[in-house]
Amino acid sequence: MAKNYDLVLLGGGTGGYVAAIRASQLGLKTAIVEKEALGGTCLHKGCIPTKALLRSAEVYTTVKKSETFGIDIFDAVLRFSKVQERKQKIVEQLHNGVLQLMKKGKIDIYKGFGRILGPSIFSPIPGAISVEYEDGRENDILTSKNLIIATGSRPRSLEGLEIDGERVMSSDEALQLTECPSSILIVGGGVIGAEWASMLADFGAKVTVVEYTDRLVPTEDAAISQAMARNFKKRGIAIFTRAKVLPETLQKSDSISIEAEIGGRRETFAAEKMLVSVGRLPNTEDIGLANTSIETDRGYIRTNALRQTKESHIYAIGDVIGGLQLAHVAAREGIKAVEHLAGLPVEPLDEGLVPKCIYTHPEAASIGLTEADARRDHDVKIGKVPFGAIGKALVYGESEGFAKIIADKDSNDILGVHIFGPHATDLIGEAALARLLDASPWEISETIHPHPTLTEVIGEAALAVDGRAIHI
Repeated sequence: MAKNYDLVLLGGGTGGYVAAIRASQLGLKTAIVEKEALGGTCLHKGCIPTKALLRSAEVYTTVKKSETFGIDIFDAVLRFSKVQERKQKIVEQLHNGVLQLMKKGKIDIYKGFGRILGPSIFSPIPGAISVEYEDGRENDILTSKNLIIATGSRPRSLEGLEIDGERVMSSDEALQLTECPSSILIVGGGVIGAEWASMLADFGAKVTVVEYTDRLVPTEDAAISQAMARNFKKRGIAIFTRAKVLPETLQKSDSISIEAEIGGRRETFAAEKMLVSVGRLPNTEDIGLANTSIETDRGYIRTNALRQTKESHIYAIGDVIGGLQLAHVAAREGIKAVEHLAGLPVEPLDEGLVPKCIYTHPEAASIGLTEADARRDHDVKIGKVPFGAIGKALVYGESEGFAKIIADKDSNDILGVHIFGPHATDLIGEAALARLLDASPWEISETIHPHPTLTEVIGEAALAVDGRAIHI
């Protein structure tokens, strides 16, 4: 017998469980189908565990340079097993919190593999879900007025660089390391590759990054890429850009070696382990899309601006549709999808209002247009202030980096904000609010920023847009 709901979520990651909570708040009878643990990649294999490891790496680095704060500490020792234990405790605590939220919202959870059915005796339209269980139990059939697909993504590999979990890893396997490798080759210098490079270098590994494009984190403003590259090199991280890895040259024994083509020449790289960080693939295989009229593009589900698929009662959100593959984007898409299907007025998500964060050391964060993109269609004015001019940054012992605000000369609209430096991922919140409220640099500069705080860098950058900065 089929079980009936107002809404079923196929996938219980950040987008899925947040959407389920919003549906519950609106009085919709809701269920989630998830084959693994609720929380998905973000909670178990991405955002949370990596940031826990990054925090331990940051603390370890701070302890090693404690003499700069007037404190002598001898024989600081990295206990990598303890680092992993702390990471896992945080994940488990947050996972239990998600489970409690499901109980609070009276949201039913089905732990199994969900497959979308076409029209059948259970429903005259596509979208019913067959839940398959590993223990061989009879499938459950869930019917609903609406379905949201939130099946997420997984790490992409390169042909010839198949993940073996031992010498060649994706970020999933790297999270389970029992000890820090002595050396590692990271293939891919995007956000994930940069974060792992920063972390493992702080833990003491010899790190080499090979990136196919002409710079690190190529989707970010060039100033952030340049500042990050300088910082990495200063910390001993080797960076090779415009590097095409040649998978056929991979050799594995007690270590790995591989060749890459750089500027017409071949160079050999060797390390204890390799981390392949070249993007992610959508989880759309075998979930029953063929039983619907839903369209895909390179595996990603195609939707309209409100995240409806070709089947108007079926929505898709998060990594599975491509775009900005960020947990907070998936969560907001989920909320908007639920509100739309519930008949509430909804505005499409504006990606220009989405902050992006990189948790390297120092951190990087941005929102809006890069300088290069802004100059294509706008006459711009720019304010850029170094953290070295901010008293709290000096007190904190982290004065490297800058805040940069790009504005339109004619309208005075803020087009983009880019930060590289201490707590950049926290500071970007003010810029996100400014963008949402369509604030001008003048309005930010008129906001009283408490002294001494790191937030002063935003106020100074806003002043600098019009040549009025006080401390530079």
